[in-house]
Amino acid sequence: MYQPDQDILERYANLLVNFALNEGEGIDNGDVVRIRCPEIAKPLYAELRKAVLKSGGHIIGSYRPNVRGGINTKEDFYTHASDKQIEYFPEDYYRGLVEEIDHSIAIRGQTDKHALEDIDSKQMMRRSQAMKPYLDWRREKENKGKFTWTLAMYGTKAGADEADMSLKEYWQEIISACYLDQDDPIAEWEDMQAKIQEIRNKLNELPIESVHVEAENIDLRIKNGEKRVWRGGSGNNIPSYEIFTSPDWRGTEGTIAFNQPLYRYGNLISGIQLEFEDGKVVEASADKNEDVLLNMLKTENADKVGEFSLTDKRFSRIGQFMAETLYDENMGAEHGNTHIALGRAYKDCYDGDPSNPSDDKWEELGFNDSAVHTDIVSTEPRTATATLKCSTEKVIYEDGQFQI
Repeated sequence: MYQPDQDILERYANLLVNFALNEGEGIDNGDVVRIRCPEIAKPLYAELRKAVLKSGGHIIGSYRPNVRGGINTKEDFYTHASDKQIEYFPEDYYRGLVEEIDHSIAIRGQTDKHALEDIDSKQMMRRSQAMKPYLDWRREKENKGKFTWTLAMYGTKAGADEADMSLKEYWQEIISACYLDQDDPIAEWEDMQAKIQEIRNKLNELPIESVHVEAENIDLRIKNGEKRVWRGGSGNNIPSYEIFTSPDWRGTEGTIAFNQPLYRYGNLISGIQLEFEDGKVVEASADKNEDVLLNMLKTENADKVGEFSLTDKRFSRIGQFMAETLYDENMGAEHGNTHIALGRAYKDCYDGDPSNPSDDKWEELGFNDSAVHTDIVSTEPRTATATLKCSTEKVIYEDGQFQI
């Protein structure tokens, strides 16, 4: 089975440890890094450990089994766990973990992208809700500037098969998207970060009231909200070319159909269509696994938008469907992409110190809070027109690229 060359894995690990973490600055001597990695990504796990050690960091490992050889530990859990076990949350353990770590690296690498298709999705949503305090504590520490994270992918045959590629072809897409084919990937990402920052600055200078996205199958208005900034290029995901904000969920109106499938909760959900009124999803459907979508939407506040994003095709090195949201939400190709996330907002899109606002203030500003954050992608040709606070309109995105 194909495996990338050793120098590629070393560049990958170095990029994640010494660029993706700490807002492009990399870890500091003495920092504690949690590395969460599936067993199929063992070669990358080994290089990540070395990279952390070389940078003077400490490691807390979380090495997890994949679905293989008749073993499916996630399916086993949902099959055999009682209600009490599904809702169990080891508070002391996760509180201590959050207090201990300075950074987190999570690697995605699945051996079966349909591993939970026979499981009642209601159980998965209840488990997500039970784990919400852990996410809240992480976000609280992140908002104080004391925690950073990144997410990346290890290519697997399961992913390649879903994307209709060989494993070698699939890895070539990963290598290209992450600039691992360059002598100095970090320098390439620093250059990309500067380009994204230029667009972000222009967006943040515009007094945007709302954005209207129009396409053959999209007629959606997003309210920007007060005290908002556009973000992107921070290193939280590798690769990441998107520019996004967390809008005021209360101003979401209209309809959107997604032409890209969603791989989530161990299922493939395709043909998703949503209708919003007064900020909430009032109609939802899917051509496949609609029940998973509907059960997700029943999770508290999962029927509201937490993120709105646009990707410029001039920036992205991802040219085709990869069957992985991390990549598909950053696709460039012919038309770039738009995606929204249902559920949790990113509080670093607040224009100010995100550690200051109270829970009541976040609610007042319309930042959504939920146990889930589900990104759904469309690559349909579209135009995004901003209505400014002076009531004039300005096209900010068209033909797959920003127009500012």
